[in-house]
Amino acid sequence: MDEQVIAAMARWPDVPDVYGWLSLSERGEWRLHPQGDALLPDHCAPDALSPGEAITSPAILRFMNRNYAYDNAGQWYFQNGPQKVYVRLDAAPHVLHTMNEDTGHRLRSHTGLDIRIISGWWLDDKGKLYAQTDIGSGLIAGRDLPTLLAELLLEDGTSLLDALEHDLGERQLIRWGKQDSAVPLNFCLAASIENKLGFVRCPALGRITS
Repeated sequence: MDEQVIAAMARWPDVPDVYGWLSLSERGEWRLHPQGDALLPDHCAPDALSPGEAITSPAILRFMNRNYAYDNAGQWYFQNGPQKVYVRLDAAPHVLHTMNEDTGHRLRSHTGLDIRIISGWWLDDKGKLYAQTDIGSGLIAGRDLPTLLAELLLEDGTSLLDALEHDLGERQLIRWGKQDSAVPLNFCLAASIENKLGFVRCPALGRITS
């Protein structure tokens, strides 16, 4: 988090938090909701998400990405100076892209942070893949999903895609590229993913327990 933001938080500690003005799309795009309506019940349902307006200023996007964090209830927010702007997550706290480098495979968040540790994978019943990482949970971006799935292997070297044609049970250990060790692949319903991964898609003041 930026030093000037930390200083502003210390100087004005009682600025109220705000809700309903910001969302993060499934593609990893920050969206502004000028009417503050992102969290209305008919705008927050998975099949009826209000799109909001794209934030396109490179400087603003960099500032938001640097000052993105979460509270102890699993709600994510953008720290805008002394004020927390809570974020509706249309998919997950991070949207992850694959990066193929000379040193091996890597995931990178929509915020620009590189993932150092992957501790687990989750595949939901709609075919979306999530990763548990050192910076939080993230959805594998749709455009990167086919390539990544093709590179995931079971411990015995079997392709995950081939194995998915059969009943794998509830949990498997899988490896990606040159990962030092295999990590769990779990299966769940799409409706359960935020509980499984410990984040809140639609934040609300009443959930804060600090």
